[in-house]
Amino acid sequence: MRAALAGDEAAYRGLLADIARAIRPAIRGAFFRARLGDGDIEDVVQETLLAIHLKRQTWDASQKLSPWVNAISRHKMIDAMRRRGLRRAEPIEDFEAVLAAPEAADPHARSDVERLMESLSPRARDIVKAISLEEQSITATATRLGMTEVAVRVALHRALKSLAGVWKASQT
Repeated sequence: MRAALAGDEAAYRGLLADIARAIRPAIRGAFFRARLGDGDIEDVVQETLLAIHLKRQTWDASQKLSPWVNAISRHKMIDAMRRRGLRRAEPIEDFEAVLAAPEAADPHARSDVERLMESLSPRARDIVKAISLEEQSITATATRLGMTEVAVRVALHRALKSLAGVWKASQT
């Protein structure tokens, strides 16, 4: 590194090649331990070499080079792992017997909703049922009822607020 800083291009090329050979196994090992595969290893090596190149003037010549290189490499590795996130690819074919079946809908929940909706006017009940239960769009509901979209939104808001009040009263 001292020769490279003094302007020796051949020494600098050799140094970067040596650094790449030295850090590649450490990066590969870290990715293996994190179970991330080896897709980003060469990217991390190149990012490390680029950082070394850009920050080479910050190296203190009175210190050893390897701790400085290792620190840069470690930080680039951590950055890559953070960018990638913890995404492991696991085949799901073997988990079919272990996965929980989807829960059946509670048959009583629908009757509770219908009982609460009896407190609404027929038009408000129709709007809530269409939008909240049948998942129709506001536009389609407004067209079907001959209302503006704004009027349907206001009526839905008022109906849901009324339902919340009725439900709260039934809980006490």
